[in-house]
Amino acid sequence: MRKVNFIIALLALATIIFGFASYKKQNAQTGINIGNKAPELKFKSPDGHEISLNEVNKGRYVLIDFWASWCMPCRMENPTVVKAYNNFKDKKLKGAAKGFTVYSVSLDRSADAWKQAITKDGLIWEYHVSDLKYWQSEACKPYQVNSIPTNWLIDPNGIIVARGLRGPALESELAKYVQ
Repeated sequence: MRKVNFIIALLALATIIFGFASYKKQNAQTGINIGNKAPELKFKSPDGHEISLNEVNKGRYVLIDFWASWCMPCRMENPTVVKAYNNFKDKKLKGAAKGFTVYSVSLDRSADAWKQAITKDGLIWEYHVSDLKYWQSEACKPYQVNSIPTNWLIDPNGIIVARGLRGPALESELAKYVQ
């Protein structure tokens, strides 16, 4: 009888633990740490249309990439981001109906320099945004950006799964989600 009670208690405990994990995932706190729901961003594209991170995110993994045309480390990192985009944009990724894309957030203050860098660096994805406020960008506040390049990878549910992916770490992380 003790054995049966012990097994029932273990099953009850397992149910509580798994139920809490499920609840926690569904009700993730907004923040910038792994496991948090990524804060919403909504800024204008180079052609003046507002692009919402939440809309871009629906059904896909998204790299939120903070950069600027004047930032040499950013420009040196751009080929890595382009390569990852090209390698994973059409791959079937776990839980993603639409694959992978990049949501580029520029800390530029010159629209011309920003547009030229997008073209020159071959940043071919369609989601580029900026408020052209340099370090005073409203996008910096919720993500506490104080240096660039920096990035966050979010899953199709908007949950941060990785951050600070530079160099080969970006493709290595994305490879984890290939089905």
